Amino acid sequence: MNFKLFTDGGSRGNPGSSAAAFLLFNDNDLIDLGAKFLGSATNNFAEYNALIEGLKLAKKHTDSVACFLDSELVVKQINGEYKVSSADIKPLVSKVKELAKDFSSISFTHVPRAENKHADKLVNIILDSLERDNV
Repeated sequence: MNFKLFTDGGSRGNPGSSAAAFLLFNDNDLIDLGAKFLGSATNNFAEYNALIEGLKLAKKHTDSVACFLDSELVVKQINGEYKVSSADIKPLVSKVKELAKDFSSISFTHVPRAENKHADKLVNIILDSLERDNV
């Protein structure tokens, strides 16, 4: 089995209304998904929360997963290529690393937004619906 987790987080304004989305595929079949409104937060906070929630979801189905994010910053921080200087982000990095220990095999890869279109779309559906509700 080839489990792939696609996650995305977004913020309208930075900080501003934010949301997270995560989709788990086995080969090309969608296995599970989730999305949620996060309140007012930064884009990086939303990206990390999407990954955290996605890893929790993936653990229900597999112990081996490849994670794909369109946030190069998050991927490089998790992979240890970039230092994490934000005090608000450090606990989120720790949580990702803690959750990663539950998998026998895990990887984190940056992909262009076009290759993460389903997660991106879910984030935008949540944020668009909030904007419509507030009109």
